[in-house]
Amino acid sequence: MPEDISFVGHDKILRYEEITRIVQILAQRGITKVKITGGEPLVRHECTDLIREIKEIPGIEMVTLTTNGILLQSMLPKLLEAGVDAVNVSLDTFQRARYEHLTGKDACEMVLAGIQDAYKSGIPLKLNCVPIEGENTDELSEFFSWAKRKQIAVRFIEMMPIGYGKTYKSVPSDEILRQFFEAYPDAYRLEKSLGNGPAVYYSAPGFAGEIGVIGAIHEKFCNTCNRIRLTSEGFLKLCLYSGEGLDLRAMLRGGCSDEEIAEAVTKVIERKPKEHHFTEDGLHLPGIGPADADTRKMSQIGG
Repeated sequence: MPEDISFVGHDKILRYEEITRIVQILAQRGITKVKITGGEPLVRHECTDLIREIKEIPGIEMVTLTTNGILLQSMLPKLLEAGVDAVNVSLDTFQRARYEHLTGKDACEMVLAGIQDAYKSGIPLKLNCVPIEGENTDELSEFFSWAKRKQIAVRFIEMMPIGYGKTYKSVPSDEILRQFFEAYPDAYRLEKSLGNGPAVYYSAPGFAGEIGVIGAIHEKFCNTCNRIRLTSEGFLKLCLYSGEGLDLRAMLRGGCSDEEIAEAVTKVIERKPKEHHFTEDGLHLPGIGPADADTRKMSQIGG
C-alpha cells in the first residue's frame, strides 16, 4: 500500500446493515455471487459476521474473499465457520525481502503460513500474482511450480494502470504464457470454467493445479464483464476505468425505499460502459473513453 493513503471516517463508510440491505435488494434482481474484497477486508472489525449475514440472504449462492493473506491464518477458523466458499490470496513474491519492498510490511512468512493452512482446510484456493517488469518476473517459474505441486489455481493479472499502477511496467499475459509453454511444452488450455471471472486457465501433464491469466489490458475482456463493485463508501461502480456509477449511501441515508434503490440500480447498470479505454502503455485515449474516467487511486475504489 502507498504511504499517503487518505483514510475515511467511519461515518462515511457503509455499516454492515447497509451493505446487507444493498445485497438483499440486488439478490432480488438476480445477483447471486458476492466477493468480499478491499483494500484488505480482514482489517474490518468482525468481517466474518458480514460474510455470514450475506450467506444467509435468499438468492445468494456464493460468497468469496480476496485478501492479502496477512490475517488469513488467524482468522481462518472464523472464515470457515462463517461459510466462505473460496479464498483468493494476493501474493506477488515468495521472497521475504522483496515482499517487504513491494508491500512495506515484513509479512511474507505470515502470508505463506495462512496459505498453507487454507490449503490444508480444503477450501478452494487461488493465488493472484501481478507480474511487474524488473520486480518479480524472475519468480514466474516458482509460481508455475506451485500450480504443479498443489491443487491451487495460480493466476497472473496484468497491472491495471490506475493510480500507482501507472508507475510500473506491466507484463503482458502472452509473455506469461510464452514462458509457461516454454517450461512445459505439453501444456494445454482448459475448456472448463474454474470461476466466475475473466481468467483463462491452462494446465500441463502432472499438474495438480492450474495457472490462469487475466489480460486486463492486452487481452481486453470487457465484452464478458458481468461485475459491479460497491465501494466502502457506498458508491456503486460499473467499471474500474470509469467514474460513472451511483451513490447508494446517499439513497440509503436519504430514506429511499428498497424499490426506489432497485430501480435506480437497474437504470445505472444499463449504462455500464462497453469497454475501458486504456492503451497498452496505460494511457487514456483522449476523445474516445468516458469523459469522467476515474482518477482515484486503486486503494480508494477497492482494487
